[in-house]
Amino acid sequence: MSPQAIASIAAIEADPSVIRLLTAPASSFGNMVTQGLEQVNSQLMQSQATLQSLALGETQNLHQTMIQMEETRTALQLILQVRSRLLEAYQDVMKMSI
Repeated sequence: MSPQAIASIAAIEADPSVIRLLTAPASSFGNMVTQGLEQVNSQLMQSQATLQSLALGETQNLHQTMIQMEETRTALQLILQVRSRLLEAYQDVMKMSI
């Protein structure tokens, strides 16, 4: 292992957010999916409001609006991919013989 790899591992371990994740109680998969859906939904609503204000001419910063729209599109695509993978996994489990 190279010294840079060891240093990067040490930096990750020192990060407080990583420590919180490692010491946090295990949450169920359903809760994680629910939280992800809620975050994407709030992001979609915020993007819709921003797009509406752009259409009304109230937005001065087109660049930020486009960045927000792209972030929302990416988050929605991620959720759709997770859904597709979950359905594939479910179908594979259902095809298994007992």
